[in-house]
Amino acid sequence: MAGLGLRDGAARALFVRPPRAWTVFLLLLVPLLASCGINTIPTLDEQVNAAWAQVQNQYQRRADLIPNLVETVKGYAQQEREVLTEVTEARAKVSQMQLPPDILTNQEALRQFEQNQAQLTGALGRLMVVVEQYPDLKSNQNFLALQSQLEGTENRIAVARRDYIQTVQAYNTEIRTFPGRFWAMVYGAEPKASFTASAGAEQAPRVTF
Repeated sequence: MAGLGLRDGAARALFVRPPRAWTVFLLLLVPLLASCGINTIPTLDEQVNAAWAQVQNQYQRRADLIPNLVETVKGYAQQEREVLTEVTEARAKVSQMQLPPDILTNQEALRQFEQNQAQLTGALGRLMVVVEQYPDLKSNQNFLALQSQLEGTENRIAVARRDYIQTVQAYNTEIRTFPGRFWAMVYGAEPKASFTASAGAEQAPRVTF
């Protein structure tokens, strides 16, 4: 009976030890995986998504200012129908563009988005050339307020684009180098699309009318 009790005790010990061993193993495995960069790709992915959301927010902010800007200019320069129509149509084009779900990995879709926004930027620039011919408009308080808001928005757009480009660069570098390349295969991570960084893109431009 004593021998039987001893064997039972040994058996119970066998059942107790494996969970403890697994606990120790897991405690060692978690920091090991973390140190190997298993969380780096998801972290960088979230940073890219956040930077892209900020780009969209600033472009939308600019689009929201344009109707009031056009109406104000129209009140003083209604005869400038061509440039006013150009701005209105360019705004409609960017507002109606349907962005595909994969735009952040679809370079062609992002290029089209950037092209449409650039057309609106160009149309706004031509509108401001027209404004120079109307001193009364340039001193209108409503126009001055819109001018200040638009200038601030253009600066924010430049900063948001710069930040997006930098986060995409960090993400793409991670998935193309070791050990990130290994985890990219595990996650099925794909390179992110980016804007074309122009010279001086690291500094927000000053918009003057």
